[in-house]
Amino acid sequence: MTMGYAPGKVILFGEHAVVYGRPAIAIPVTQVQAQAEVQDVPTDKGIVIVAEDLGFTHRVGPEPTINEQARPLETIVLKTLEWLHITPRPAICITVRSTVPLARGLGSSAAVSTAIVRALAAHFSIAITPQEVSELVYQTEIIHHGTPSGIDNTVIAFEQPVYFVRGKPVEPFQVGRPFHIAIADTGIPSSTKVVVGDVRTAWEANPERYEALFNRIGAIVQRARIIIERGESHLLGPLMDENHQLLRALGVSSRELDLLAKAARKAGAGGAKLSGAGRGGNLIALVTPKTATAVERALREAGARDVLITAVS
Repeated sequence: MTMGYAPGKVILFGEHAVVYGRPAIAIPVTQVQAQAEVQDVPTDKGIVIVAEDLGFTHRVGPEPTINEQARPLETIVLKTLEWLHITPRPAICITVRSTVPLARGLGSSAAVSTAIVRALAAHFSIAITPQEVSELVYQTEIIHHGTPSGIDNTVIAFEQPVYFVRGKPVEPFQVGRPFHIAIADTGIPSSTKVVVGDVRTAWEANPERYEALFNRIGAIVQRARIIIERGESHLLGPLMDENHQLLRALGVSSRELDLLAKAARKAGAGGAKLSGAGRGGNLIALVTPKTATAVERALREAGARDVLITAVS
């Protein structure tokens, strides 16, 4: 039996604009993780995938599955085995578990796929680089999200803060001084595919307006990277607030997210913004050890289903 693990993630700055070639910054979140376990089974069993959290077992057949739940898992398994040059198909059982909430902007699909890739590589004693993991996982992100930027699979595969521009080499970077953010779950599922598709439709209808918004978001990301590398995290709050307002202008916020942002700021957060696709999912807020407890309490009172405090380092 071999195991593979992968963390969740949040986007600090740049969501949506990153789909259109602007930069974004994302970080891993280790408090939540996906886990994949690979075991050899009798040869007549073939490949079996057990998705414990989703409550189903799937046997990989000779033809691609039409089961929408199983298709991404089957795809990442077969793509990884192909990359590993494992032929014929082995007789294995892959059991997947995850504490990364689904459809909340924490990268649940990329985390599960990454854990599977790592578990399979370990099972067959084949070394695999973070970049190779990321490229494999991206192929299943297309199934989940339609036209993903690639940031989820990148930050989760590399497990460190990354400055990401679509189509360019990944730039992991150093945090000058650790800082903390609160991650508040609205409890509302958010479909990245749907929200990204809506933004694309709006962009096609009014490209000049949306390109201007994307440019302003991109400029925020560039400033944020400099601030983080210098260890001046106290300056990030206003940038978070500005980024949130621009995301509202894109039409991807919601009443719940705006209420959480207001509550966090009132309780002492340095700044707050939605993270991920929006219209649900998560809000992030800049906190310190002194303000974290009060901000967490305020977020819960304002309706957050759960709140994580994570260090960015």
